[in-house]
Amino acid sequence: MRSVVCFTFACAVVGLGACSTEPKTATVAPSAATASAEAAVTPDPLLPLAEEAGFVSVFDGKTLNGWQAADMSFWSVEDGAITAKITVEHPTERNHYLVYQGGKMGDFELKLRHRILSDKDVNCGFQYRSEIFDGKITDDCRGYQVDNNTNTPWQVRLYDEHGRETLAWRGERAVFDATGQKAITPIEGATGPARFSLDQWHEYDLTCKGTTMTLKVNGRLVAEVVDDDPAQRDLSGILALQLHSGPPMKVQFKDIRLKVLDTSSGQK
Repeated sequence: MRSVVCFTFACAVVGLGACSTEPKTATVAPSAATASAEAAVTPDPLLPLAEEAGFVSVFDGKTLNGWQAADMSFWSVEDGAITAKITVEHPTERNHYLVYQGGKMGDFELKLRHRILSDKDVNCGFQYRSEIFDGKITDDCRGYQVDNNTNTPWQVRLYDEHGRETLAWRGERAVFDATGQKAITPIEGATGPARFSLDQWHEYDLTCKGTTMTLKVNGRLVAEVVDDDPAQRDLSGILALQLHSGPPMKVQFKDIRLKVLDTSSGQK
């Protein structure tokens, strides 16, 4: 289990202030200057849904059965997708989490489709192998996260909420050794301009097996982390969808499918 490092900022909207309930300044990935200068590339296609052995749908497409948030007023189902909104009439100054009620997840593969709709620069993502806790705000969440941010060169990364922050930018393979030292190598085909858009439906495929976590977007490997630091790693925890504080936005998740790769973590 991790020993939590108390950094005071969470995933965030570009260019704004720093606190777990406020947007953080978005650090630029090492390859950002090069990425922004390169020509656009052909997007990877969003492939049709198909039956896959071992995967179970954990969202029925109609209700929020099996999911729970401390404040359900931000969450609904629209267009067959779990939907969270911030509006002028219903703002928020904190992050909100919709937690899957199926128990802690250890080794698994998770596939879901996602998009973010806003005319501002906004942040979103989902937590995995995480936990709900009361910190500066109640019902906050800490642990591993697939984090994304509109209008940034990196677009998506593997992150440690309320911990070490960026684990691997898009295009990186990060290995943390037993002392917490981090070594980075590039992932071929994942650097440069992103081959997906956050405001269009795209599919995340996240696999966690032991200390190795791999993230694909529309079938392309984009980030990987091997976390062999026993003081910080988490080998099991909850799944939670995030609505990040910020300006008006609409975030959606659908076609959420889970394949359990072990039975030792309490997963139902």
